[in-house]
Amino acid sequence: MKYYIIAGEASGDLHASNLMKELSKQDNGATFRCWGGDLMARQGGQIVKHYRDLAFMGFIEVVANLRTIMRNLSFCKQDILQFQPDVIILVDYPGFNLRIAEVAKKEGFKVVYYISPQVWAWKKSRVLKIRKYVDKMFVILPFEKDFYKTYDYDVEFVGHPLLDAIGSTTDPDAVDFRKHNNLNEKPIIALLPGSRKQEINKMLAVMLSVVKDFPAYQFVVAGAPSQERGFYESIIGSAEVHLVEGQTHRLLQNAYAALVTSGTATLETALFKVPEVVCYKGSNISYQIAKRVIDQSIIKYISLVNLIMDKEVVKELIQKDFNPTNLKNELHKITEEEDHRQRIISDYEQLAIKLGRGGASRTTASGIINLAK
Repeated sequence: MKYYIIAGEASGDLHASNLMKELSKQDNGATFRCWGGDLMARQGGQIVKHYRDLAFMGFIEVVANLRTIMRNLSFCKQDILQFQPDVIILVDYPGFNLRIAEVAKKEGFKVVYYISPQVWAWKKSRVLKIRKYVDKMFVILPFEKDFYKTYDYDVEFVGHPLLDAIGSTTDPDAVDFRKHNNLNEKPIIALLPGSRKQEINKMLAVMLSVVKDFPAYQFVVAGAPSQERGFYESIIGSAEVHLVEGQTHRLLQNAYAALVTSGTATLETALFKVPEVVCYKGSNISYQIAKRVIDQSIIKYISLVNLIMDKEVVKELIQKDFNPTNLKNELHKITEEEDHRQRIISDYEQLAIKLGRGGASRTTASGIINLAK
């Protein structure tokens, strides 16, 4: 069968690539045309647009790039009509994908959504659109099934795909990792500044400000595969840190602590049982708008770790609170206070249980094939 898949971010590229692997196992004739990244390309996907050209972060950035977004929507519609897929698979990326869902459904295509938009946080009106234009929704967070049920929309909880992605990381040899990346024997503090240029520019400089205060550790930046090495080096400058590219899971497997930009990476870090500080800083206008549209009676946190556990497991430093002084204090707690570290790790174990048994990609692939047939 022919599958048209749209993922607009690095995390979507990861989860979509694992889904494609399972679809290929269950459908020998699978053909993929994709909006995504390098991981999807490795699974045989023909990449129409790379996600690095699609990821606009924040309200102001979206408005500034509105003309490009509209051109992409028009091109995507024509590309789908030309490809004539058996099913269209949308992976998160809601602003774009929900518009495509509407167009595709009206043209008579079957539409599947894998990894729900965070409609439970804001824009709940989108649920009505999803119910109207999406044939089947596969969700990965445990509370999402009950949320959609209140809108009389039956979705399938398949567990979190990170459980499988992390389970397949088989590199217990810390010596090999250190040797390969010219690292010494000091404990590693991982810096995960995000995958988009905009957020890396905002996050990494502040993260680097604490390096000099922790001489007993070595700091290692996780470089996103979508960004060039020179871009990171221009921010790092003379700071005494290492940069590893395309090795985030191996880095986390060997890390003692981490500073992580809010997003899927906070969950990845937790599943590797690495104590972390969650960081976020966007444009002030975008942040003020977000504060007013998010349902703060339901959404008390920004990190997936705290949202799923419904309590503060890891510290969140947001906007003006994300500064060198606070970052230094919180990093000290997760590196030097053993009781604090163990409490976090214990909560991580409960988090993994809540996320399900694994097999999300396999279960979702089976559901998509059954629907398409």
